[in-house]
Amino acid sequence: MNDTPEHILFLTGKLAEKQLNQILKKMQPEFTYTIHQLGLKVAALMTTDMISRRLKETFNADKIILPGRCRGDIEALSTELGLPIERGPEELKDLPLYFGKAAHHYDLSRYKVKIFAEIVDAPNITVDEVLKRAHYYKNNGADVIDIGCLPETPFLHLEDIIKTLKQESFIVSIDSVEADDLIRGAKAGADFMLSLTNKSIWIADEVDATPIIIPETHGDLSSLEKAISTLQAKNKPFIVDPILDPIHFGFTESIVRNYNFRQLHPDVEMMMGVGNITELTHADTSGMNTLLLGMCSELNINHILATEVSQHACRAISEADHARRIMHAAEQNNTLPKHIDSSLMTVHDPSPFPYELNEIKEFSDEIKDPSFRIQSSQEGIHIYNRDGLHTATDPFDLFPKLQVENDGSHAFYLGVELARAEIAWQLGKRFNQDQPLTWGCATKANKSTIDLHSFKPAGTTLEKRK
Repeated sequence: MNDTPEHILFLTGKLAEKQLNQILKKMQPEFTYTIHQLGLKVAALMTTDMISRRLKETFNADKIILPGRCRGDIEALSTELGLPIERGPEELKDLPLYFGKAAHHYDLSRYKVKIFAEIVDAPNITVDEVLKRAHYYKNNGADVIDIGCLPETPFLHLEDIIKTLKQESFIVSIDSVEADDLIRGAKAGADFMLSLTNKSIWIADEVDATPIIIPETHGDLSSLEKAISTLQAKNKPFIVDPILDPIHFGFTESIVRNYNFRQLHPDVEMMMGVGNITELTHADTSGMNTLLLGMCSELNINHILATEVSQHACRAISEADHARRIMHAAEQNNTLPKHIDSSLMTVHDPSPFPYELNEIKEFSDEIKDPSFRIQSSQEGIHIYNRDGLHTATDPFDLFPKLQVENDGSHAFYLGVELARAEIAWQLGKRFNQDQPLTWGCATKANKSTIDLHSFKPAGTTLEKRK
C-alpha cells in the first residue's frame, strides 16, 4: 500500500504567486505541492497552448491544477504531459472550498421525487401548444405532463392531446373533477388521474390509470381510509395527496397533516401540490421549492404537482428539479444540503467577497500598467490601475476619477462592469470582472451547474382540488 501523499503542481502568474503560497500554507493540506509561475503577470491570461510551450518540467507531480480562468483544451494538454489536469477555482480564496468539495463527489444524476408539471387551461389550448409546453417542461425536469381540465368546460380535443403526447413518449396525467374527463383521458392513454375521493374511487375500476386520491372532506384524513383500503384490497397502485394549503389558508396545519399521514401510512406513495405555495406567494420561488423539496425528502413524498402560471414562478419546474437532486444527494450522504451545488443560490452567494480591502490595496500596489481592475469587498466597489485605487458604493462617484471622458468605448466598458459590480455588491453576489453575474437556475442565460437536460389561475386549481 502506497502511503506517499499526492504531489500537486500549481501553475500561476507573478501577481498571484505570493497569495497562492499563503493560502496553501494556511490550508495545511494532506498533499505536497510545488508552485510554479510561468513568467506571465496575470494568471487569468494563461492558456493551455502557453503552458505547452513554457512548462519544461512537471516537478514529479501526480496532478496539475491550473488557474480557474485558464482557457484551452485541458484534455489535450493532459494527454501531452501524461498527467491528470484540472482547472482550480476562479478565485484563489476558494481553494480550501475547492479541495473540500473535491473530497465529496455528489451524484446529482439521481433523484426520487417525480415532478408532475400541470398544463393549465388545456381545454382552451391547441394540441400543438400543449405539445410545445410539454417539451418545455420536460426539458426543465418534468417527469409527467399533467393535463388540467376546467369544470363544466367542453374538452373536445382531450383524446387528441393525450394520444399526441403518448406518441411523443410522454408520461401523462389527467386532472379533473369530472368523472367523464378522467375516464376519457385514461382510456386515451393517460397514466395517472388527479384527483379521486372515496366517492369517485369507482373510476379506478373502469380504467388502468393510477389514481391520485385526496380527502373527501378537505383536511379530513379519515376520509381517505376507505379509499386506501379499497385499493389495497384490489392490489391497485395509488398515490395520496393530503393537500398542501396556501399560507394563511391552512398552510401550517396542512404541513402537520402531511406529517401525520406519513406516520399513519409509512409505505403509501404520496404527492405534494407545491404550486399552492409557489404560485400564491409573491416571493422568489427557488427558496420555496428548496424548503418544500426538503420536506418531501424527510417525509418520503415522491411526487409533486408543480405549475408555472404566475410570471414570478416562471422557473418553478427547473428549481424543483435542482432541489430534488440536491436533497437526494444530501440524504444519501447524510449531510446538510450545503456546498453540494450552487444552482439554487440565485440571488446571493455563499462567499460574495473573497478579498478584504487591505488585500485589494496590496494587489493595486503591484499594478504597473494602465488597465483597470475592478473588484468588490464588503466596503464597496474598487477600481485600480497604476495611477491609483478608487473606492465607492455608487459607480457615478468613480467616473470623474477615471479620466475616460474622451474614450467612448472604454467608458462604455467600464460602465457595464461597474454596474455589474454595484448589483453584485448590493445583493451579496460574487463579482468577477469580464464575466456576467451568475444567477443559478433562475435565468435562461446562465447554464445550470446541474447540466442534465438540454393558464389557469392557481386559485382555481386550489378550489377544484379541495
